[in-house]
Amino acid sequence: MADNGGLHTRVKRLIIERLQLEGMTPADIDDAAPLFGDGLGLDSIDALELVIGIEKEFGVRIQDEDVGSKAFASVNALVDFLRGAGVGESA
Repeated sequence: MADNGGLHTRVKRLIIERLQLEGMTPADIDDAAPLFGDGLGLDSIDALELVIGIEKEFGVRIQDEDVGSKAFASVNALVDFLRGAGVGESA
């Protein structure tokens, strides 16, 4: 079961910092909301920036577009992807 601590907060902070979402806090991002389209409203440029951020921050490579589209569906999906790649709550 996903929690709202550790890894969720790290992912949300990464999103806010990498995309320079001024005035936004991790609490403003719904874990289950889509990151693209009607949710957070990110676009393909944002996706590229997030891929780079995830690779630098967590040392996890996004292999291809299919993997990326699933991983970036929501904060929950991204946390699940990171956990599946061996990233833990305190890593």
